[in-house]
Amino acid sequence: MSSDPAGPDRVYALIVAGGKGARFSRGLPKQYVALAGVPILIRTLRAFDECDVIDRLIVAVPPEDIAFVRDTIIGPAGLCKSVSVIAGGPRRQDSVFNGLATIPLEASLVVIHDAVRPLVTGEVITACVDAARRYGACIAALPVWDTLKRISDSGCIEATLPRERVWMAQTPQVFRLDLIRAAHERAHREEVPVTDDASMVERMGAAVHVVPGSQRNIKITTLEDLDLAAALLGAPEASSGNQRNPVAADD
Repeated sequence: MSSDPAGPDRVYALIVAGGKGARFSRGLPKQYVALAGVPILIRTLRAFDECDVIDRLIVAVPPEDIAFVRDTIIGPAGLCKSVSVIAGGPRRQDSVFNGLATIPLEASLVVIHDAVRPLVTGEVITACVDAARRYGACIAALPVWDTLKRISDSGCIEATLPRERVWMAQTPQVFRLDLIRAAHERAHREEVPVTDDASMVERMGAAVHVVPGSQRNIKITTLEDLDLAAALLGAPEASSGNQRNPVAADD
């Protein structure tokens, strides 16, 4: 693995892989499950390892998985860039908070990405980084195509919502390091639970720019998603014969 590049404009990628949640199969958390023969986490890391705008990688995993991830998952992968494996927390935002604390102050930007979005492309990563350099905060997102309904507690439609200005947030989400640290520290101090880093920055009153993501940049939260990702890679079904159980969306 290479040493850190010199210069003040380093870009760190923080990959959040701290979920335990429900298991797919073989007793593994989903980020370690093989997708077309390669662990999901490694497919995600390779996308950032091969992207020229990224200088260093940090992976937040459950504390008890650090040695396993470092030696068994990442060790044989042949990644070129430096990778640090750190202890995540009980929630996604805790894992990001821990990861941000390890990034040196001379870094300019941090790219936060879900480990279970393994089909992210270098083009999307680069577009987000370029926009964050200009605006200070940027996320990948997609416009909503389907009609949106608000549903009551009894399961009935209350209203049809306008979709013209509604987008679905994805990762990567890229921020100036000082901005996202301040946003996380405020949420931590005020004990505000969130599932999206951009929403913390929004609470600070800062503008968050949006660039188009990709329909291929799916988040693997169910076994059906694993099959879809395999199909997008041109591989056989990854979960053939397994029961289709949903996985906690915040893992």
